[in-house]
Amino acid sequence: MSEPITYAGAGVDVEAGDRAVELMKESVARAQRPEVVGGLGGFAGLFDASALRGMSRPILATSTDGVGTKVAIAQAMDRHDTIGIDLVGMVVDDIVVSGAEPLFMTDYIACGKVVPERIAAIVSGIARGCELAGVALVGGETAEHPGLLAPDEYDVAGAATGVVEYDDVLGPQRVREGDVVLALASSGLHSNGYSLVRRVIAAAGWDWGRHVDELGRTIGDEALEPTRIYTKMLLDLIRTPGLNVHALSHVTGGGLAANLARVLPTGALATVDRSSWTPPAIFSLVQHLGSVPQADLERTLNMGVGFVAVVPGEQADAAVARSVELGVPAWVLGEVAADTGETGADIVRGAKGVDGGAVQVTGSHTS
Repeated sequence: MSEPITYAGAGVDVEAGDRAVELMKESVARAQRPEVVGGLGGFAGLFDASALRGMSRPILATSTDGVGTKVAIAQAMDRHDTIGIDLVGMVVDDIVVSGAEPLFMTDYIACGKVVPERIAAIVSGIARGCELAGVALVGGETAEHPGLLAPDEYDVAGAATGVVEYDDVLGPQRVREGDVVLALASSGLHSNGYSLVRRVIAAAGWDWGRHVDELGRTIGDEALEPTRIYTKMLLDLIRTPGLNVHALSHVTGGGLAANLARVLPTGALATVDRSSWTPPAIFSLVQHLGSVPQADLERTLNMGVGFVAVVPGEQADAAVARSVELGVPAWVLGEVAADTGETGADIVRGAKGVDGGAVQVTGSHTS
């Protein structure tokens, strides 16, 4: 008679999953808001939405995302406590683009084998990201997929919901000729373009533990630098008396030009000047190490600009000053004018299915 087949024998350790939940409880407890009802472990997270009754026309905003192949570097370096910060940033900072305040978030972790300490480390990063964003972590799921993922492999995803008054929604409808485009500095690569970065590093024969003088640390430490979370400072900027933010853009996949074009109205052209900033060393390193064409680099990586804000021209200096006060370096990137219909390799019109405005990138970066 053959041996009986059990769930544990099939590769799923329920007890390890329970242990992971116990280890993450303390981290999750720090990522809360007063509207959260109940605690960890329910079938669904509960959030008191009664405050929305005081709004004239509350519009819910939702977003979902992951961190792409950046998880492969975390796995290679056996460092798992920062990838969750990336996850939160990629989700909640898409929500704030519309002017909405993210309220709560859930996460999903799929892994080949539940190692409680590793899962707890991942969730600690997610909880830390939620703290930084002022978002409640109301629940999540860890799924063990033996045979589909290797024991040390995992992937993460998340979703969040926010709210904004209808009259306060930001976007192309507010942008005008004469507006100024502001850049908000990124913390590094953030969480886009890692398939390119990993290919470049592999082709060079580098190990992630290799120290790089121009970076001042290992290439792995640089690659795992967490995504900057802009949510709190952007909400503060939007609510600053005397400032009128017209549009925001999260610079993710597609690069600066394509993402800025998504939040401009048809008929508008934003001119962006490369000479207004010097990209951090990691971007030139990737370019030179892999002989990556400039156009491909700019379509893939953020080049040091993690977010863009469009404001009235006369408010640009005040907006830059306020951003710096809030801890995020900012500068004037360009301006908005009428689109004359010119074409060229340096002009992007619309992106990701959005029939938006146009962006022209000019000049060269300062060294």
